Amino acid sequence: KWMQPSLVSRIKVMAKMNIAEKRLPQDGRFEVKIGNQNIDIRVSSIPIQYGERVVMRLLNKSGSLFQLSELGLAPEKLEQIKQLISYSHGIILVTGPTGSGKTTTLYAILSSINSPDVNIITIEDPVEYQLKGVNQIQVNPKIELTFARGLRSIVRQDPDVILIGEMRDLETSEIGVQSALTGHLVFSTLHTNDSASAITRLVDLGIEPFLISSSVIAVIAQRLVRVLCPECREPYIPDAAALERLGIDPETARHSVIYRAIGCSRCFHSGYRGRVGIYEILELKSSLQNLVLKTYDSHRIKNEAVRLGMTTLYQDGLAKVLKGVTTIEEVLRVTQA
Repeated sequence: KWMQPSLVSRIKVMAKMNIAEKRLPQDGRFEVKIGNQNIDIRVSSIPIQYGERVVMRLLNKSGSLFQLSELGLAPEKLEQIKQLISYSHGIILVTGPTGSGKTTTLYAILSSINSPDVNIITIEDPVEYQLKGVNQIQVNPKIELTFARGLRSIVRQDPDVILIGEMRDLETSEIGVQSALTGHLVFSTLHTNDSASAITRLVDLGIEPFLISSSVIAVIAQRLVRVLCPECREPYIPDAAALERLGIDPETARHSVIYRAIGCSRCFHSGYRGRVGIYEILELKSSLQNLVLKTYDSHRIKNEAVRLGMTTLYQDGLAKVLKGVTTIEEVLRVTQA
């Protein structure tokens, strides 16, 4: 406990934060090199009753970017995304909580469409990876370079593709929508629980439903689940009551192998090694566009999307359970709020 003030002060110095200010939350970042790897560390501090609490988020900037085919997308969903990103204009939103892999997905998408004849401009907070051939702008509130201000300049740079790190307010969202309606392909993120809730969030921000209906072409919701360690995973048969509760058909379960995590020295006794995404893709086809014009109730939108063939996050997770990729517990952890 006696080390806490000194340790916190040292971290704040490295992150270029104000060490004299202990009453307000602060954010900062610094970079360290470990071996041949450059590690970007984002720091967040908040005042608490007995001092300050600091959280550090580590990002390996030396790591190679994922390709779309490496994200864990089912073949039909991979083809669906490839089709969506071939559009010349419209908005594609990626949604999910913090740490659900939204940025990784967006960077994989940009990498797949990046070419010398495509003008891609991004505005991010922060720029997590440097993409060759992509014009990336770092948000800087200290000099009033906000998402909205940066976007207003970006649209005058004749971009083909625009990436907005996050639609945080009405002004940013309005510029994004107008950009999509004037011939640009726009990507951005929102923090929502599922794909249908993104429509409600845009309305809550102040965007008119008719603008959402005519500009948004798809919403991709995602979560990350841990991958079972192949060295120690153990097959088992859940009882009939558990299968019914989980919505797994007993006949399907009999023809599949369901595994549970055990733990060994290879996975540091956690039972898991690595992570993979589970996805839900809501594509705004004509019937959904008409529904958005009438209502922005997320439950009605989701039910209509499922009727049209959308696979939910939970269903995609269960498919990975039946393939032996992850466990039922992992899927329930990230899909049941």
